[in-house]
Amino acid sequence: MDRKLKFNESHEWIKDNGNGTITIGISDHAQQLLGDVVFVDLPKVGRKVKIGEGFSLVESAKVVSNIYAPVNGEIVEVNKILERKPELINEEPFNGGWIVKIKLTDNCNLDHLMTAGVYQASIEN
Repeated sequence: MDRKLKFNESHEWIKDNGNGTITIGISDHAQQLLGDVVFVDLPKVGRKVKIGEGFSLVESAKVVSNIYAPVNGEIVEVNKILERKPELINEEPFNGGWIVKIKLTDNCNLDHLMTAGVYQASIEN
């Protein structure tokens, strides 16, 4: 797990791209709990999201799970590859399995999110 990533309580990982945008995916722990991902409902580019809002769905053979926005912002890119290869979330949760990129608004920062170490400790308890 990349120690530079931040995490949400709902198991999304967040990567600060350093240009006012973040990349979001689900953690390795979350994809293991879901099992084999069979479908990802990607949001539309341009959609505005607020902290805590569900904006995407990931469906596995077992369950459908919401993906929640960790920040206020606007979706500027979606991972279109997931439309034909949703299993990338299982195979590469921190790389090819990313879901969206969001442009931050409201001078939002990532200080409210967990560090990788804190997240790891939270899933081990």
